[in-house]
Parts: sequence; C-alpha cells; structure tokens
Amino acid sequence: MTTHYDPAVHTPAEDDGGPPPEVPAPPGHHRPRRSRFGRLWRGRPEDPRWVRPAFLALLTATALLYLYNLDASGWANSFYSAAVQAGSQSWKAFFFGSLDAGNAITVDKPPAALWPMALAVRIFGLSSWSILVPEVLMGVGTVAVVYAAVRRRFSPAAGLIAGAVLALTPVAALMFRFNNPDALLALLMSLACYLVVRALEDGRTKWLVWAGVAIGFAFLAKTLQAFLILPALALVYGVCAPVRLRKRLGQLALATAAIVVSGGWWVAVVELWPASSRPYVGGSQNNSFLELTFGYNGLGRLNGEETGSVGGGGGPGGGGGGQWGETGWDRMFNSEIGGQISWLLPAALILLGAGLLATRRAARTDAVRVSFLVWGGSLLMTAAVFSYMAGIFHQYYTVALAPYLAAVVGMGAATLWERRERIWASLALAAAVTASAAWGYVLLDRTPDYLPWLRVPVLVGGLVAALGLVFAGRLGRRTALAAAGLGLVASLAAPTAYTLSTLREGHSGSIVTAGPSGASMRGGGPGGGGFPGGGNAPGQGQGQGGPGTGGFPGGGTVPGTGGNNQNGQMPNGQMPNGQAPNGQMPNGRSNQNGPTGEGGRTGGAGGGGMGGLLNGAEVGSEAKKLLEADADSYTWVAAAIGSQNAASYQLGTGEPVMAIGGFNGTDPSPTLAQFKKYVADGRIHYFIAGGGMGGGMGGDSGAASQITSWVEATFKEVTVGSATFYDLTSPTD
Repeated sequence: MTTHYDPAVHTPAEDDGGPPPEVPAPPGHHRPRRSRFGRLWRGRPEDPRWVRPAFLALLTATALLYLYNLDASGWANSFYSAAVQAGSQSWKAFFFGSLDAGNAITVDKPPAALWPMALAVRIFGLSSWSILVPEVLMGVGTVAVVYAAVRRRFSPAAGLIAGAVLALTPVAALMFRFNNPDALLALLMSLACYLVVRALEDGRTKWLVWAGVAIGFAFLAKTLQAFLILPALALVYGVCAPVRLRKRLGQLALATAAIVVSGGWWVAVVELWPASSRPYVGGSQNNSFLELTFGYNGLGRLNGEETGSVGGGGGPGGGGGGQWGETGWDRMFNSEIGGQISWLLPAALILLGAGLLATRRAARTDAVRVSFLVWGGSLLMTAAVFSYMAGIFHQYYTVALAPYLAAVVGMGAATLWERRERIWASLALAAAVTASAAWGYVLLDRTPDYLPWLRVPVLVGGLVAALGLVFAGRLGRRTALAAAGLGLVASLAAPTAYTLSTLREGHSGSIVTAGPSGASMRGGGPGGGGFPGGGNAPGQGQGQGGPGTGGFPGGGTVPGTGGNNQNGQMPNGQMPNGQAPNGQMPNGRSNQNGPTGEGGRTGGAGGGGMGGLLNGAEVGSEAKKLLEADADSYTWVAAAIGSQNAASYQLGTGEPVMAIGGFNGTDPSPTLAQFKKYVADGRIHYFIAGGGMGGGMGGDSGAASQITSWVEATFKEVTVGSATFYDLTSPTD
C-alpha cells in the first residue's frame, strides 16, 4: 500500500513552519492560547506528544556530541584558519577569501565557507571555538534538514532514524567539527534536496528556485562539487513534477538562472576586478577563478590532470591506482574509505531498491517515490563520481554522501515497516539489517586491536534481529518492535564507536580521517598518514620501506631530499612508524602535548608535515617575538613557501604572512620580479626558509625556487631556535 500526500494532514501552513490550523472550538468553550514556547515544544497538534521533544533531543544530543572536546583540534586546518583570521581583519580579504590580510593570494576555493567563521571571529575573537562552532551549527542544521525532509513524507520515527544515522556517521562527526568547506556544502546540498522534494509535491516554482539558490551558494563553498547531483534532480523534476511539461521546463530554466545568479555574482566580480588590485587566485596558474573552477577544482579532479597539484590519481576506469588511491566501483568500501562512510551503505542500497519496488505502481507524481528518487539519485550520482574520479581525492570528501545515505535509510526503513506483513518487505528489511551487521563486522575486523569485543555482538545482534524481522508481520507489535530496535542498535553500534573515537581526538592538517588510528590507510600500515596515495612523492624514485613502515606510506622518497625513505625513516632524524614531523600524528591527528590555549603549537619553529604541505610549522616564542618586532611597518611580517607554513606563522603572530606559491608552493605568485619589488618597497620583513613543496613540483613557473635562490644569495641569515629566517632589510653586501 503506497503512502500518499493527504492535505488534511499536511497543510501548507504547517509545512511552511507557520501556525497550526485553527479548529473551531465547541460552543461556549474557549481554546487556551499556547505560548510560542509551548507551540515549539508541542509541535503539530496531530503528532503524538513524544515527537517534538524527541526531535529537539536529537538536535541537542548532536550539538553536545559535536561540541565535546572541540578545541582539541586547535586550528584544525591552519590553511583555512589563517584565511578566517585574515577575513576578520580585512573586509577585502573577507570578500575574496585571502589567506592573509595583506591580500597577496586567496585560498584555492571560493570564500563562502569562510564567511560564517570570519564573522564569528570578528564577534568573539580568534580562537579554536570561534572557528569551529559555526561548523558544529552547520552539522546540527543538516541533521534538522534531513529529519524534516524524511519526517514530512514518512513518519516522525523515520525522520529520527535518518537524523541519528547522519549524526553518528564517523566522517560527519569529523567534518562538522572541522573548518574545511565540506560542512557548508553538505548543509546546502541537503537543503537543495529538501526544496526539490517540496517542489515535486505541488509543482510550485518558488521551491525549485530556492533549491537553485542553495546550489548556487554551495558552488561558492566548493565549486563544481555542488553540481554533482544536478543531473539527478533535474531529471526527477522534469519527469515527475505534477505540472504540464512546458511548465516543468520553464521552472527548470528559472532554477538554472537562480543557480547562475546566486553562484555567479561573486565569480563575475572577481573576473571583472582589475587583477592588479585584488589578490592572486590561489590554485590557478593564470590568476583566473574560471581556470581554477574548470581546471584544478573541476575536470582535473575527474581525470587527474591537475596543473599545480602534487600528484595525480589513478587512470580512468575501474581499478586504476595512483597517488589518491584505487578507483573503481568498490572504492567506497575499501580500506581507505570504508570506515568513513560505508557502514550503512549496503543497507541503504537495499532499502532504496525496496522503496522503489514498493512504489512501482504509484502515479508518476507520487510523493513517496519522488523522495526516493531525489535522495537516492543524489546518493548514487555522488558515489559514482567519487568512485571513479582519478584526481585529488581525500577520505573526508565522503561526508557529502552522509545526508543522502541517512535519508534513504530512514525512508526505506519506514516504507518497509509499514508493509512488513508482506513477505517481500519483511525479507528486504531483514536483508538490510543483515547487510549492516555483516559489513560492520568486516569493517571492525580491519582494525582488530580496536574494541575486539564489539565485532561478535554486532554480527550476532544483527542476525537475531534479522530473523525476527523476517516474521515481523506475524509477530505481535511489541515483539516486532523489539526486533526492529535490536536491528537498529546492531546497525548503529559500530559506526557509533568510530564516531566516539573521532570525537575523543583532535584533528589537524590537510588530510584528516575519522575513527581510530589506522582505520583508513593508503598504502601504509595502521597509522600511515604520510604522503597521499601511499607511494613515492611525485617525480621521485621507488621507496624501500614497504607497507606499514610509516613516514611516507610505502616508504616513498621524501620530496626535495633526492634520496629514498629507507624503512620509513624520515629525514633529519624524524620519527618512523607513521609519525609525521613536528607533532603531526598519523591520520591527521594533532599531537596534543603542545597546543596553546588557542590551538597553536609551542616549541621551536620548524617546517610542518611533508615540508609544510600537510600541516604547518611550529612557531616558538623566540620566532614569534622576532616577527612581531616593528610589524606595523610592513604589509607582511614575513613570506614563506607554501600556504600551510605561512598560515602557521600568521596564526602564531596575528600578523599577515605572504604564502609564496599558494597551497602547494606551485602557483606562479608572486613572480621573482614582483617579489623583488615588494622587498624594494619595504613591504616584507623576513623570508622563512624551508617549507612548501617548492617550485616546479606540479606548476610550470618554478617561482618559489627562484625566489628562494635569490633570497639566500642576497640577504643575511638569522637563526632563531631551530628555524632559519632571512632579513629582507639587510643585504649580505
């Protein structure tokens, strides 16, 4: 039996968040007026009394979980934290997304994800909390959107299941507490799906236009990744909307215009702004945001041809391997990605198929089926692109799948539960629970030293629950509910454990993963969080260490050393066995022995992980004192190769630091001639030796190498602790 939209139950006023409809009171009786707080707590009049309190409890629990131990991550990704700091000091840096308040170069993404954090820092001051709390709020908002979308067409219980699945997905717990653009992207894409479903219910243009606005702003968070689900959404609306075909096409055209306007206004300003008076567009080779969008952040991510990148990916097609891991249909399930997102992915695929089967005879415009098509289509489209993209791919990208997966699980579980008296529905429900329990056992078995007692209860509990669900239509309601509850607990137990491990630890740097140490590896053994892909650095020789030896996974050559990484030994006496330099722990976790109260690091000043690519430098008190001296006389107190090192010094001093070559040190900005002019004009005080990947790693200019050579030959060297600076106001002659 198909669930249909009932106007008597779902009124536009309620669905729009307006007051509940007035029901005439009996003659002589006056209805007591409830306060706004009472209406907030009670929710819809037709709902059971537990519904709204349960929803508010879900949001509160999510917020508390994500706020727990939040400052353990310090600056998180210092690359973006430095841009947030700059945006809080300069409105120009705020608008362009500059890495520094001197506006030398931008981050390699549009700035929308930086704006909420920069505003928070302007209000509350610079700290780990002011940077990361906006991300937590985005996570809570995403849970609320997914709940509302599922609850609207199915049931409050389905919405709660979907919200809980999302909140307890390990990669979601990671990225909704981290300052990368993915949190805002996930929120806006969830909102877009919700709005498209609203548009499919009644064919009203405004919902589709608002969905276009959400996608446009998502583009300003992470460029073309926001468009991954557009084909699925457009196709579903074009076929299933309850209006004539001509009107559907017109509405899709208006939604497209909304995307162009909401996402394109900033692009137009940047492209039309004179390049000489704005910061260089980081990540591009020609100072063009359009080039960045369609190259490094666009097609390059698909085919692996990313100019300026530090390494490509596997070739097209299944089974390709490269610096960013194996590609193929099973990529979401492999040892790199599985523990991040795939716990309930087998169940979601089963439930999606069962949901579409249940609605196969429904009308073209059936609201239940279009919900499955919107959320399920988004899940499949995004997973397919992630599985086969050959360019830069990090495990945490999979947070984009979490809202779609959670919605499908909630919708599918509710649909099959309503039909549990039919043998095919009860079997499908049992199959979904069995798949979750069995796959949870497999994923837990990949980290055998982590909670070894949990694997068997997850598997046994899931199988017992599945057996009960097979007969759910013939059992009493209480027994059937007990089986369903046991199945839900067994399905969520393992990802919840990984999520709690994620919350207990701080995460910093550019490549972070959820779960316990060693849960997601590339080429190396547990804890091998070195160079992406688990191989040699780009352009270097074959490593000798083999899997599991630490350092650069696979024992690869360290960039710039010219030699092999023998048995995982890092250069300059750094630790083997997976520990990266300067306190950067495996899998992107920070060494919590040394952060300051604001998430900084103590100790001497040295290059960060992988020469500053994965994380920044340690800024000691002596180095900080040196750079802060007479800082007001300079636009930039220092310049450094690569954004991560520059960001660390900028966060440590609070003063602008120029990042030569952008994130990888490969952008041709500034050129040697431009840098010489800055120095001649007295705008830069110091040059920080080391850091970055150096010019020419993937770029064409070698500007960073040229600048380094000129500085070393021209200016006096100053050693402070373990760090080396060059005083650009003191020539050697």
